[in-house]
Amino acid sequence: MAEAKVKSLQKALEILNCFIEEPMLGVTEISDKFGLYKSNVHNILSTFKAMGYLEQDEASGKYKLGVQAFNLGYALKDTFSIIKICLPFMQDMANRSKQRVYLAIPYEREIYYLEATYPIETVTLMRSVFGMKADYHCTGLGKAMLAYMPPDFISGILSGRLHKYTDNTITSTEELKKELDITRQRGYAVDNMEHEFGIKCVSLPIRGTDGKVSAALSISGSSRYFTEEKIEEYALILKEDILEIEKRL
Repeated sequence: MAEAKVKSLQKALEILNCFIEEPMLGVTEISDKFGLYKSNVHNILSTFKAMGYLEQDEASGKYKLGVQAFNLGYALKDTFSIIKICLPFMQDMANRSKQRVYLAIPYEREIYYLEATYPIETVTLMRSVFGMKADYHCTGLGKAMLAYMPPDFISGILSGRLHKYTDNTITSTEELKKELDITRQRGYAVDNMEHEFGIKCVSLPIRGTDGKVSAALSISGSSRYFTEEKIEEYALILKEDILEIEKRL
């Protein structure tokens, strides 16, 4: 990440970023976290409030993200042309497989979800996933992308802490290396209830015109529907549509 030139702006944005993890924060909490004077924190929060990026709860006096932050995120979503390219194919895949389909991109040491589609008969269950993040080692999307990343990037992920989410989560560096080898050999990644118990998924990477991994798509659902035969069927659906998607990138 490039070095920030305007330190005061950097600090203000670091404070704003705190609201990603904590929905409501007060002046004292932020002051303690950053070691800043309360008056400085108050001025920063008041500015964000005036600009619409934060709102203040009348009862507690604490701050929370405002509508302008939502508008900024919505505008960001429109900048990802890959969403517009993938969306029709994703809906088709969801309808054909009767499962959920997710799109994610690599973002530093995590994957970043951009979009999800649902079978037409379950459209009422739809929810936005834009901006959600997850680890590489425990998700089909993550493993599908990680398997084809440069060796230095893979080493960086392997050298970090592999958090255990379920009994099936791979937390051994050597086991994860083997899993990535298997992913390359068969051409797709599988999340065998490694991030969330009862949920399995199949995933393939999407490559840009330069051949580098730019994103991944997964078909995900209840583990009871993901037999070996179904996994191969879902992988084939993904492969067919991803070939068409890559032609449009």
